[in-house]
Amino acid sequence: MTEARLATRLTERLAIDHPIVLAPMAGVSGGALAKAVTEAGGLGLIGGGYGDADFLDAAFRDAGNTRVGCGFITWSLAQNPALLDRVLAHDPAAVMLSFGDPAPFAPAIRAAGGVLICQCQTLDHVRQALDAGAEIIVAQGGEAGGHGAVRGSLNFVPEVADHLAGAAPDVLLLAAGGVADGRGLAAALTLGADGVLVGTRFWAAAESLAPEGHRTAALSAGGDDTVKSKAVDMIREKRWPDDFSLRVRRNAFTDRWAGREDALADALAREIPRYAAAAARGDAEESAPICGEAIGLIRSIDPAGEILTRMAADAVLRLRSAGAAIKRGA
Repeated sequence: MTEARLATRLTERLAIDHPIVLAPMAGVSGGALAKAVTEAGGLGLIGGGYGDADFLDAAFRDAGNTRVGCGFITWSLAQNPALLDRVLAHDPAAVMLSFGDPAPFAPAIRAAGGVLICQCQTLDHVRQALDAGAEIIVAQGGEAGGHGAVRGSLNFVPEVADHLAGAAPDVLLLAAGGVADGRGLAAALTLGADGVLVGTRFWAAAESLAPEGHRTAALSAGGDDTVKSKAVDMIREKRWPDDFSLRVRRNAFTDRWAGREDALADALAREIPRYAAAAARGDAEESAPICGEAIGLIRSIDPAGEILTRMAADAVLRLRSAGAAIKRGA
């Protein structure tokens, strides 16, 4: 019997088997993880992060001939725009831009034949992305790990779907934030999305570049154990725009400096090397595991391919079950 699959506009547009895309997490989504997601039938995106050319070269080398894409933190890319040409030379399947105006980079991406994906946290971001010619919009809810804003996925995704239906019906929609299993994928499709962008669940994958200590510590945590932190960006010397905040797993470091950012600013010379050393050894209490509320749904570190195929299969079962329930009630 042929395995049932979820066919959506996304699977058709990207020529993939399952409507699941790997979030290009900075320092986490390397070539091996992106390759594993693509080989399992989704689309893997390498995390361009803050613009490390050596990291990007190594990631594409690790991905080999597998069809993958790449994502950038847009405001950081603006400080080193030559990195985009470096990535486009690898003929990526797609380029995702997040957290900034995509317009300066969109023409080069389209000219190279790549699919332009823009991650958005507000409807104004969506309008900006459409003006830049985005082919796929990611509606990111505040549940997501890493940087984001405040909208909840449950209402933001359908609101963006309604906007696209009227303003740009050919543009596809991905839901992001809190999707970690088949329930999340099924829910995203019923909310009007064409697929999902998954971060935290793959953050905890075997191929993830996240420190093992960080991933292991998250397995016993719940969504209530995540917090928004300014201190983590301060200690990492990342100057993020005020519109975006960072969600991490709560720990000793975040507790110590929450509400004491002025004191931390005065102590940075002493604290930065301490934090860097803790991060290097994967200390989950003195350096921050950057993950989202979906950690409450994760209880094991598994290969990315298994995560993806299980998520897709479970979504099929849940959508079938919902249809059967409707028939029984008719």
